[in-house]
Amino acid sequence: MAKKFTSSLSEEALLLVAGRFAVLGEPMRLRLIQHLFAGEMNVSQLVDATGGTQANVSRHLHTLTAAQIITRRKEGLQVYYRISDPTIPQLCNLVCGSMEQQLTRQASAFGP
Repeated sequence: MAKKFTSSLSEEALLLVAGRFAVLGEPMRLRLIQHLFAGEMNVSQLVDATGGTQANVSRHLHTLTAAQIITRRKEGLQVYYRISDPTIPQLCNLVCGSMEQQLTRQASAFGP
């Protein structure tokens, strides 16, 4: 049975939550976050890790930074990124765990 929210959210709060999910609803952004779980990385490292172009990776990093999901720091000519919202790993683990269970159930429906 689904767990019920313990409090109702205002319309403004619902819009903020929807905005957060919209930011996280892009596969490249999730890929970047996934790589940042290992720790701080610069743009070049993230480009190499994700296989994206520098322009595309930079655009998504900007969006994630504006949403305060990640933060950046500059060291000389390099810009380093890290996850700044401590709820992001928890959220990703929850969603990924749920998806894994769903895929396992679907696979078992087709038999061995």
